[in-house]
Amino acid sequence: MILLVMLFLACNDELGPIIETPENNPETEMEMEKDTMTIISEGSEKYLTENSDYLYDQEKLPTFYLELSKEDLYKIESDPAAEEYVPGTLIFEGDTISPVGIRYKGSIGAFVNCLSGTNWADPSGFKTCTKLSMKIKINWEGRTDNFYGLKKLQFHAMNLDQSQLRDRFGYWLFRKAGVPAPRAIHARLVINGEYNGLFALIEQVDGRFTENNWADGDGNLYKEKWPLNSDNQAFAEEEYLAALKTNEDTGASAELIRSFGTELSSTTESTVQSVIEKYMDIQEALSYCVVDRLIRHDDGPFHWYCDGNQCNSHNFYWYEEPADRKLHLIAWDLDNAFENITSENIVTNIADDWGESRNDCKPFRHGLLGLRQKSAACDRLTGGWAMYTEEYEAIKQDLISTHFSETEVNNQLDTWMEQIRAATKEANELHGDAISIAEWEAAVSALKAQIAVARLQ
Repeated sequence: MILLVMLFLACNDELGPIIETPENNPETEMEMEKDTMTIISEGSEKYLTENSDYLYDQEKLPTFYLELSKEDLYKIESDPAAEEYVPGTLIFEGDTISPVGIRYKGSIGAFVNCLSGTNWADPSGFKTCTKLSMKIKINWEGRTDNFYGLKKLQFHAMNLDQSQLRDRFGYWLFRKAGVPAPRAIHARLVINGEYNGLFALIEQVDGRFTENNWADGDGNLYKEKWPLNSDNQAFAEEEYLAALKTNEDTGASAELIRSFGTELSSTTESTVQSVIEKYMDIQEALSYCVVDRLIRHDDGPFHWYCDGNQCNSHNFYWYEEPADRKLHLIAWDLDNAFENITSENIVTNIADDWGESRNDCKPFRHGLLGLRQKSAACDRLTGGWAMYTEEYEAIKQDLISTHFSETEVNNQLDTWMEQIRAATKEANELHGDAISIAEWEAAVSALKAQIAVARLQ
C-alpha cells in the first residue's frame, strides 16, 4: 500500500526544481575540496546533562553544526536511500561531540523528487534536493554518553509541507490535550560550513521518550502494531515482539498488548467499553481521537490501507505502562495532517466520518486513484472509542474553546512564524529549491484557513 500512496506524491511538484549534485556537476569536486568549518569546544560538556527540555525550548531557534569528511558526505549523498550511517561530528553551542553516526532518513515519500533514480517506487540514486531528513546517532560505536539525555536526533526536512508548521503544531496540540506526544521545535542545520536550511527537530520515540513521559518508563514500546488485525483477532506474540522498539534484548513478553487484543477480539457491543477502560485511560484515548480528527491525520492509525483482503494502519506507536498495566497510543509522522480538512488528498483521505462504516466492513475503493481502504470503525477498538459520543464531543468542544481556538492557534503560529522567518529567508537566498517568503506565507494562511474550517466540523 505504501507504494500506491507514493504514486500521488511522485506527481507532486511542490518540492521545487532539481538541483545539481556530485554526479552531474563538474564544479562539485572543487567545492568538496574546501576546508570544513572548525569549532573549538568550550569544554563545558553541557550536553552531558539529562535535561532534554533544554533542547526543545519553544522560545529558541537553535543551530546545529555537522562536519563530515568529503568522502563520507559524498557517500551518503550518492545513495541517501541506503540510510547508512557514516561517522561525523556534531557541534552545538560550543560543545563538540565526535564521532556520531550521520545518515539521511525517510520512507519512499521522503525521497520522492529528491533522488536521481527514475523509479519512484524504489528510491535510488544521488541526492537532488538541498534538504533531506537526517538522523544523528549519539550512541555511535559504543558511546554511552547521551546528548541532553537523548540517543538520537531527528531533523525532518519538511519538503512536503510548505507551511513548515504541521509537525510542530500537530504534536503541540496533542500535548496540550493531555496526550503524550513527541516534542518538536524548528532548528537551523549547517553542514560543513554551509547553511543547509530550516528543519523540524522531532523527538525520537524511544526509551528516552517513554522515561520522560511516564514515571514507569521501562515498558515495551511497539511501532505500527495494532492490538488487533483487520479480522479483529489478536496477533501471535512473536508478531508483537517483532515490532518492539525497547527491551528487544531483554527477553520481553508481549503479554499485556496481546491480552488487550485477545479480550477485544471476544467482546460484544455491550462489553467493549469495559475492556477498553481496563487497559486504557479513556480520557487520554478519546483526547487522542479528538485531536487526530481535528487535524485530519488521515495518514495515521485510522486509515486502514488494504492490500488484497489484508488491511493495516500505520504512523503510530503503542507504549505499555507496566505497573498500571495501561496502554498508550502515540502519534507519529504528521506532515500530511490538515490536508483533508478543506480538500481531498487522493491518497490519504479517509472516506468515513468518525465512527461511521460502509461496505459491510469489507475493503472498498475510494478517491480518484481508487485505492482500497477499510472503515476504521470496523476495528473493534476504534469502534469502541466511537461509542463514547458525549465524552468525545465534550473533549472536542473544550479543546476548540481553548488550545484550538482562533486566538490561541493564530497567536502560536504567528509566534513560530516570526521565530523562523529569517531562517526561511536565508535558505531561499542560498538555495534555488528553498521556499520563498511569499509561498511560505501563503501556505501558512492556507493552514490557518483549514484549522478554521475544522472548528466548525
